[in-house]
Amino acid sequence: MSPHPDHTWIHSGSSGARLTLAAGLDLPAPVLVVDAHRRRRGPYTFGGTLLRAMFPACAEQAPEVVAAHDIEIRAAALDLRGQVAARHTPLHEMLPEDERILVPGARRTSRIANGIAEFVRDCRVPLGAVVVTDMHEADATDRELLAALLRRFDPRRLTIAVCSLAPAPDSFKGHRISAISSLRESAEDLAERYVASDGTSDDPRAVAAYRALPAAERARLHDRRADELAAGDPSHTLGAIPYHREHGADPRGAGARAVLAALTHCLAEGFLDAAADLGRRGLRLAEPGTTRWWTFVQSAATALAGLGQMDAARDLYDAARGASVDPEVHSAAAYGTAMLDARHPDPARRDLMRAERWVNAAIAISSLLPDPVVRAFKLGFDLNGKALIETRRGNDEAALALVDEAVRLADGDLPPGRHPLHRMVLRANRAQVLAGMGRRTEALAEMDAAIGLDPGHPDTYLDRGTLLFRMGRPQAALADYEAALRLSPPLPEAHYNRAQVLLDLDDLPGARADLDRVLELDPGWLDAWINRAGLLLRLGLADEARADVEAGLALAPGDPHLCCVLGQLEAAAGRQEAAEAAFATALAADPALAQAWASRAGLRYDSGDLEGAVADLTRAIELGAGAEAHFNRAMALRALGRAGKALDDLRRAQALDPADPDIAAALAEGPADTARRRDAALGEGPGETGEAT
Repeated sequence: MSPHPDHTWIHSGSSGARLTLAAGLDLPAPVLVVDAHRRRRGPYTFGGTLLRAMFPACAEQAPEVVAAHDIEIRAAALDLRGQVAARHTPLHEMLPEDERILVPGARRTSRIANGIAEFVRDCRVPLGAVVVTDMHEADATDRELLAALLRRFDPRRLTIAVCSLAPAPDSFKGHRISAISSLRESAEDLAERYVASDGTSDDPRAVAAYRALPAAERARLHDRRADELAAGDPSHTLGAIPYHREHGADPRGAGARAVLAALTHCLAEGFLDAAADLGRRGLRLAEPGTTRWWTFVQSAATALAGLGQMDAARDLYDAARGASVDPEVHSAAAYGTAMLDARHPDPARRDLMRAERWVNAAIAISSLLPDPVVRAFKLGFDLNGKALIETRRGNDEAALALVDEAVRLADGDLPPGRHPLHRMVLRANRAQVLAGMGRRTEALAEMDAAIGLDPGHPDTYLDRGTLLFRMGRPQAALADYEAALRLSPPLPEAHYNRAQVLLDLDDLPGARADLDRVLELDPGWLDAWINRAGLLLRLGLADEARADVEAGLALAPGDPHLCCVLGQLEAAAGRQEAAEAAFATALAADPALAQAWASRAGLRYDSGDLEGAVADLTRAIELGAGAEAHFNRAMALRALGRAGKALDDLRRAQALDPADPDIAAALAEGPADTARRRDAALGEGPGETGEAT
């Protein structure tokens, strides 16, 4: 085969055939071949191997790149942790296991994937191609990483060949090769080679030879392989070692311990798919109703809930209720079930009444626990959960009272220095409730306290930055967003929020750079497409704005904000009918979109429909449009000869924006002079629609 400047997906019936096809591609050197089968090293089997291959040369030639990606390297390659200094040690790593209450959200692995992609990009290590085998057996972390690499790397810079039993997904852009063939290999020691492959071989003869062995001999081979791996790369503790211990001579002892160790690590790192799988495997190794069995239940249910698999998580909590009489288990299962109803990713399936019944049961049981420290901790957890339910009902006062009680328990009944993460969560939640009530100064004090308890948690800086921005302190908000960026792998949320502040400061190039970065990291971020389209229109870059509108509408057909921008583009191009249709689509989808009413007003003014322009601007003002809409309506009213009403609008516009020179000039001029200013007012580009998260 001849070289080609594209990524390739090789679909074939055996690993040998897939590798043979990959070898025939004549890929650009140097070529790295990586086995992605999750049974090898669990999460980041592929990503960790990629990092290990490039790390030594990068550490020597570009140590600053290693330092910039310490979080990603330490997360994806356990064996490199001793060689990569952490810029900061997360609080949870310094706490005993029973105090590590936070589980990273599902988006953390997306941040890590982008960070690894940028490490590969910047590390100055020559690499022409990567051949990834067994991708159909890869962990979710590696599938996400592969998607990032395929999306972000031009194949002329790094060619990726994916070898998989599964066909290429529809989203794959590149060459597709399919072949069904088998590889002839030596038949000697087939069973041992199957075990040595960590059970990843797809050679049917090896599988058959392994299955033909007596059970005791299979167990002996697995134990020997686990012992060999335990003396080497610690990343095998997340994949091959638990697998071999499960199939060794002591599955309920050594097997359960190995699975539990891997589960604990994966849950703490936010590797949720792996955690859910390990939790379910652990349940098969533990006696129902025991402490270890409950740990597997709770961990698997937590991971499943984080993945949005609420029904599967509920089944596990139901099983715990049926197998245990331990009040702590029943309290925790009731709380967990309540949160499934309160936090369901589909708002239509949230059941706040049922959630309240379950959380009340949790509170009742926790209140009776005999140990005062355990009681204070668990009861605080339950009260905080009930506060979430009240917040979702709009009962902020009730929510605040519940969080206040949880904080009082933590401050009064927990020993000093214990459970700092629990205290941090309570303070941050109290801040959110206070902010929702408009008590922003008090909310800021609570957010400061939360950051004081855990200065290394990036998401808290995001929340405080948003609060500071709403308090009219943009520079302080920028500082918090920059802190979040320093404390995290690539963080699109911080870039998005910072773009909103920069837009408010009229720093259009800076805002565009941040929105560019958001879409580089997450092309599925709809609001970023919306805001960048509007920004590009303001910058006069109509073709680029149209491309963003098209990209956004591909994600969300009929989105009203994008249709509003499209209407502005069509109006600017003189296509009045197309503009009218776009505005009509926007208003049909969202009749409360003030910007669409204001934008259509400009179109109507241009067509001579002054009454229609006034009507549209009046509706925009009713929906909250500000100084610009009042100014534009004044222009239309003056053109209609309604000078008195126009003057009222100009005065209102000046009250809303005293520094605007056009408003001041219009107040000082007569109607004829002001009419000449109309083209600089009516029909201007849309404002940004997104809000800091």
